Amino acid sequence: MNHIGAPVDFWSAIWRGWRGQCPRCGEGSLFCSYLKMQSNCPSCGLTLEPFRADDAPAYFTIFAVGHVVVPLVLAFERFGQEPPLWLHALLWLPLSVVMALLLLPRIKGAVIALLWTQSLSTPKPSTGGPSALS
Repeated sequence: MNHIGAPVDFWSAIWRGWRGQCPRCGEGSLFCSYLKMQSNCPSCGLTLEPFRADDAPAYFTIFAVGHVVVPLVLAFERFGQEPPLWLHALLWLPLSVVMALLLLPRIKGAVIALLWTQSLSTPKPSTGGPSALS
């Protein structure tokens, strides 16, 4: 068990995030559902709300899936003697969807862990209305 006060090295935190665990203790779950983050780690109490991944996991997922699927499509087209489009759709659409669904929560966890290791939290928005310019 990792003590709360013990420092966590960069790669351990990223690996914990990839597995969907708290980057600090590695025991509590990072998510309460598929992509919804816990507000606090149930094990060590780390506040996770300030670490917002926003759109970065989606971009990285698209990047990773595209770099796997596109070369496969091109190789299949080249060496498959121009197969019909329905065969491409039958092969590559399910592969792309499954890869994206498997990678997205893992990449989001790794991004959250990266933000935590670098102490890059998002400040809470002010609760007051817009300030009047005088």
